Amino acid sequence: MKTTFNKYPKTTIEDFDTGIIKGNDSIISLLKTKYKHARIIVLECYPGTDYETLARTFIKPLKLKSLFVDQLAYDEKTLDAKLADHLTDDRVFGRMSQYQIEEFYPSKNIDYIKKTAQETTEPIIIYGFGASRFVRADVTLYLDLARWNIKNRYRNGMPNWQSTQKDLDTLKKEKRGFFVEWRVADRIKKTTFPHMDYYIDGNDEAALKMVTKSDYFAALEETVNKPFSMVPFFDPGVWGGQWMKEVCNLDKNKENYAWSFNGIVEENAMYYAFGDDYIESPTINLVFFKPVQLLGDKVHARFGTEFPIRFDFLDTMDGGNLSLQVHPLTEYIQQTFGMAYTQDESYYILDSKKGGVYIGLKDDAKKEDVIRDLRRAENGEIDFPAESYINYYESKPHDHISIPAGTIHCSATNTMVLEISATPYIFTFKMWDWGRLGLDGLPRPIHLDHALQNVVWDRRTDFVEKELLNPFKVIQDTPKVKEIHTGLHHRQFIETRRHEHKEKIMHETHDSVNMMMLVEGERAIIESPTKAFAPFVVNYAETFIIPEGVKSFTIAPYAQSVGKTIKTIKAFVRT
Repeated sequence: MKTTFNKYPKTTIEDFDTGIIKGNDSIISLLKTKYKHARIIVLECYPGTDYETLARTFIKPLKLKSLFVDQLAYDEKTLDAKLADHLTDDRVFGRMSQYQIEEFYPSKNIDYIKKTAQETTEPIIIYGFGASRFVRADVTLYLDLARWNIKNRYRNGMPNWQSTQKDLDTLKKEKRGFFVEWRVADRIKKTTFPHMDYYIDGNDEAALKMVTKSDYFAALEETVNKPFSMVPFFDPGVWGGQWMKEVCNLDKNKENYAWSFNGIVEENAMYYAFGDDYIESPTINLVFFKPVQLLGDKVHARFGTEFPIRFDFLDTMDGGNLSLQVHPLTEYIQQTFGMAYTQDESYYILDSKKGGVYIGLKDDAKKEDVIRDLRRAENGEIDFPAESYINYYESKPHDHISIPAGTIHCSATNTMVLEISATPYIFTFKMWDWGRLGLDGLPRPIHLDHALQNVVWDRRTDFVEKELLNPFKVIQDTPKVKEIHTGLHHRQFIETRRHEHKEKIMHETHDSVNMMMLVEGERAIIESPTKAFAPFVVNYAETFIIPEGVKSFTIAPYAQSVGKTIKTIKAFVRT
């Protein structure tokens, strides 16, 4: 199905003052003109910043005395030792850290930074990771990065902060970012944003874009009062398929696309359009600074400044099986990794060519036999006979399979899955990966010891068929709309509803942020019954978010879909 899938959605900001100051020269000119009497300029930098480019294209041309604080942090060996317990020896998993940036610098060096700022007799720019926490400035700038940009930099050889290991396994780089660096940086962000003067889109250090604090917060405020979409990104994989190439208008020359991260708030970015230009900014900033308007009061009370719902694509059409896997039970993820909640999930089937899913143990599968053969497969002695032990069900479009944590599962070849899940991001314990190597040529990580501590062994055929496969319940069936509860399981906190209709219908947010997708039909339009926001158009397979503060909205077929049935899937937190 060909669509007009929008790979670069922009959120238009109507109410702003200054707009974008574009380009390093323009930013330098503004600073020199407007702040010519300023003594201390601080530039806080998110870890992952290309400091070499930043120094060449911004710091040096500014022609001020400068102090790069990162050079005063603990050396690589000391920092590695300090982080070892949180990073562990595993390629993928560590433990969530509670570090503050001050713990990464010797106290005498922090004193030196402060003293330098206090005693300088000439204007100075102090920049780097933590600069805003060490110094009170006359002007504070915050340079931010999109998470996907950071990950691509890792792949292209950028080491972690204060590391020289450019060739380190990319999974280990991402692990250090996820468990340590990004946690610390986001704590800085929460304390720095309220008193910053300017926000800088630092995704291209040679072509910076800057907006005032007031314009940036105006953008956040406007966004949480209307529907919006994040910028999706797509990634290949050893099991990847061909469906997204066609539907999402992707590069046909690529071998495959396995994932689309199109509804993961910590991973995806926003494009905020101010007039004719836009800045790229992490979506998670909306959660940090507008949590109640976005999430809803009850969801914020439960999850704090985390976004609990995730949408992403798993494409195995003409590809391979996903790894056979299980997700950790709540107590295990809390005790082992320091996460508050676990990765309960579900598979919503967008398309299938006689594809299917593996889920739950067969009634006659003996625990000791399953463990024995998994161990033998891990050691390369056999191929794990999944068909002998795990239920397999052929899938069709609009099936919905609930997968509470502890359930063995995987999507099989020739299946296009919209994964709707909770959002701890990386906590998948692979049990068997069909003997494959990763795209990096290394064996894909198997976490059998973790997995076997989390399998719920009595989730067998009868349980799966009664409680996990299409547990549909009709909420309403009228000439105007058919609303179906499609899941999720009662152990999961996410509720999902599918609406089928040919005309405009009303929706409520149910006291929770809503994450949605058009799963049948070409186009739909979302409107405010009180005209509180401009009409918002979505195309097939696009993820969009309705902030809880919107409260009510309508959806109707649009353009070529007028007069035809459309279907949407809506996920929200049960409150």
